[in-house]
Amino acid sequence: MSNPWIAIGALALVGVLIPLGMMSVSALLRPSVPEDSKRAIYESGEVPTGNTRIRFNIQYYMVALLFVVFDIETVLIFPWTVIYGDAVDAVGLGPALLPMVLFIGILGVGLAWAWRNGAVKWVRSPRAQQELTE
Repeated sequence: MSNPWIAIGALALVGVLIPLGMMSVSALLRPSVPEDSKRAIYESGEVPTGNTRIRFNIQYYMVALLFVVFDIETVLIFPWTVIYGDAVDAVGLGPALLPMVLFIGILGVGLAWAWRNGAVKWVRSPRAQQELTE
């Protein structure tokens, strides 16, 4: 009797060796013509102006990260809802519902933590703050 992990290991090995082989063959065959114009910053055909190090507001990244977390949450909840009825029939209500309640609870704690630390609170401009106080 053969071990099923051998097939999984072989697939993983092939999945690593093919891209590495393609990159190494590409590195050996490609022409190398170093020029200053190839190393210049390219911005859609426009001549770049200013420094490339621009400071972005961290809140954009926090909102994007929270979006990704809750987007993945919906991807994980949907299959669970599809098999929920069969799971209740097989193991009962408590064991079928407990993992999802725990999962949503952990996400709720994470959202409360992010909210408490100001990750979803936008900074107001001085003018908007002044209009708010009037």
